Amino acid sequence: MTAQLDGTARQRIAVVGGGPAAHRLVEALLARRDEVRVTVFAEEPWAPYDRVALSRRFTDPEDALPLGPLPQGDARLQVRTGCQVTGFDPVARTLTTSDPTGDVSTVPWDELVLATGSDAARPSIPGAEDMIVYRTIDDVDRLRGQVAALAGRLGRAPRAAVIGGGLLGLEAAGGLRVLGAEVTVVHSRPWVMNAQLDEFGGRTLNRLLDGQGYVLRLGERPTALEPTPEGSVLRFGSGGDLEVDLVVAATGITPRDELGAGVLERGARGGFAIDDTCATSAPHIWAIGEVASFRDECMGLVAPANTMAEVVADRLCGGTGTFPGFDTAAKLKLSGVDVASFGDGFARSPGALEVVYADPTGGVYQKLVVSEDARTLLGGIFVGDASPYPSLRPLLGRDLPGEAGAFLSAAGGGSPVDVDLPDEAQICSCRDVTAGALRQAVCEGCPDLGALKACTGVGTQCGSCLPAAQKVMERQMAELGMEVSTALCEHFALSRSEMFEAVRSTRLTTFSQIISRFGTPADPQTNLGCDLCKPVVASVLATLHGDYILGADRGGLQDTNDRALANMQKDGTYSVVPRIPAGEITPDKLAVIAEVARDYGLYTKITGAQRIDLFGARLEQLPAIWARLVAAGFESGQAYGKALRNVKSCVGSTWCRFGVQDSVAMAITLEERYRGLRSPHKMKFGVSGCARECAEARGKDIGVIATSEGWNMYVGGNGGATPAHAQLLAKDLDDETLLRYIDRYVVYYIRTAERLQRTARWMEELPGGLNHVYDVVVEDSLGIAEDLEQVVAEHLLSYRDEWAATLEDPERLRRFRGFVNAPDEPSGHDGHDGPPVVAGPRIPLRGGL
Repeated sequence: MTAQLDGTARQRIAVVGGGPAAHRLVEALLARRDEVRVTVFAEEPWAPYDRVALSRRFTDPEDALPLGPLPQGDARLQVRTGCQVTGFDPVARTLTTSDPTGDVSTVPWDELVLATGSDAARPSIPGAEDMIVYRTIDDVDRLRGQVAALAGRLGRAPRAAVIGGGLLGLEAAGGLRVLGAEVTVVHSRPWVMNAQLDEFGGRTLNRLLDGQGYVLRLGERPTALEPTPEGSVLRFGSGGDLEVDLVVAATGITPRDELGAGVLERGARGGFAIDDTCATSAPHIWAIGEVASFRDECMGLVAPANTMAEVVADRLCGGTGTFPGFDTAAKLKLSGVDVASFGDGFARSPGALEVVYADPTGGVYQKLVVSEDARTLLGGIFVGDASPYPSLRPLLGRDLPGEAGAFLSAAGGGSPVDVDLPDEAQICSCRDVTAGALRQAVCEGCPDLGALKACTGVGTQCGSCLPAAQKVMERQMAELGMEVSTALCEHFALSRSEMFEAVRSTRLTTFSQIISRFGTPADPQTNLGCDLCKPVVASVLATLHGDYILGADRGGLQDTNDRALANMQKDGTYSVVPRIPAGEITPDKLAVIAEVARDYGLYTKITGAQRIDLFGARLEQLPAIWARLVAAGFESGQAYGKALRNVKSCVGSTWCRFGVQDSVAMAITLEERYRGLRSPHKMKFGVSGCARECAEARGKDIGVIATSEGWNMYVGGNGGATPAHAQLLAKDLDDETLLRYIDRYVVYYIRTAERLQRTARWMEELPGGLNHVYDVVVEDSLGIAEDLEQVVAEHLLSYRDEWAATLEDPERLRRFRGFVNAPDEPSGHDGHDGPPVVAGPRIPLRGGL
């Protein structure tokens, strides 16, 4: 069955299909051969995109899911999008195409690679043709439109059912939740993801999904989908029919092998049968990806598709590569749910042993499968905490450097064991990059992650291997005596602190200007950056200029929370946190919060930050909620941003018989002074009215404790993952001096700290530590005190509540419609007359009633 290499000097290679497998093949061919002409025929109108990341399209309809640029203007390559191949002649070596205008053409080829992928399968039941599938960008956009239309017509959250509880089904369910739908997952097995998870892992995932508000119907199949006057009903043989507004089918894939009907041998379950060289039954015709049937099995995973592409590229260049079989490792991309599996997770190998940690109540299940002598790693399953996965997957089939139980992070309550991987260990299965290849790249001049990605391709597809790749890179750099780069990312050689000073001195105001001046954009035509540099630049611009955080080109720079001016929760809804300075609130304001929570069906929680958190709001409901809160005198609490979160206080001398200063008044002053000031990480302050320390001020980034003579100022504390006690900076300060010192400290931190660095870690890494901070803040050793204070003075003049600013501008409100084609809604209203009609999330009540 093996095809032979044609020796033609300018070999014409036709690639039918424009998905990830075709993209990888083209990359590999162009990297290996000069004398080649590659033509890609892509049926979809899009350039090849990353189907693995399809769920991103639910939250960002502008995301084209790029796989990475193919060479522009390369005479060896032609990509024809929107072009359908209708047939081919294996004897004449020609294929027939039809373009969007209806023109038909015949194209000759020397080698033909079929990468036609698959269609989403539908269950074989009456009414299945009315189900929507989840497979392409168009499918996601169609789902967005339908959910929006149903929500507008019904005046409530649409009821959606997803048929299939595998990887794609759960990602589709998560996307529907983000769009505001109520979701029921229907799955034929007793637990979801049964192809990847054993029973205990699957039932643990069942509980996690149930806790997030998903409804699970397990162990049964639907028998029909029938229309009703109100919508549709999904019938079941056991009864208990399900009323639905839309149904998504995610029950598997059907290989698109119709093109080779009667010409090529097929596998038992469809697809073009291939041998271990990826050659089909006809000479000079190859198949890769989901349409390729290897040993009668087709697989819808990116890693084996890329491996097949590499094998074919190698063969077409005279090599001897062979396909080793399917890598079935998988990681679920669902907000708030951490799931991964790899290798022989079901312990089917002879003599296999299972090392398990299970916490059913905590929703954590971790299992390693090892050989009978407990040394060789055969596989693993992780649910609820998949942190060991990146380090362990490269060790598959190798001896573990320690006891297996030590690699289960949940069992030890700490981080997974850090291992030094052998050169042969595969770090990136998508691109088949080994630890040795990474080390060699570092030795040859790739001293940062961006360069490493460009040199080796590691992490450029699904990205799950990047943590492991970075560890390998940094270890190798340390062994070579190289300094580990502080570069912000692959697009900026500057650190965050250097970036701040560069932008401050040049007074640039947009990301495009900044990356053009100081960086290397991912795409010179659009000045694109990445998820590391964009939020940092947005934060720097917000600190320096005080403009509306979503204005100009800044909206696209923010992370999910900043874009929504609210915190996204694990079920895809948002929480709203109005500012309550020092926790002081009137009964009337409490009543407004209660009314909003009741009207919108929100779960309420009094936080440790002396605020009331409102959970469960959909994106399009946020402006209406804000309007009611703003009208009552509230403003954004910036709980979503890297900024001042809160200033905690006790009741101080106003009420407490031990209080020696008015801690409430000082806390309100501090919160209103620094609110909205963006910083490298979140900041929390505390003000205690006496030495009894009821506000726990020494566990805060800035702590203020009253004395009979004034205020003691503490700095550099936090209560996060690595708690630190704040250190005394100055004592017995009057109000004016205290504010001056805090101004200087905060702005000096903002200017010199690195990305996501808390004040405690910043001070630890500063040369001189606390003594240096004292010299700068109190003694003005650098002569910049006036400049630092001026930043706060300008911030006080420019600060504008972001909720109110959004409500005042119809264009800004459009961002919160939630759906691309949803009708415009008036400011402060959710589209209904009277109180909004919503189907709120399931409210988790703890304890008895």
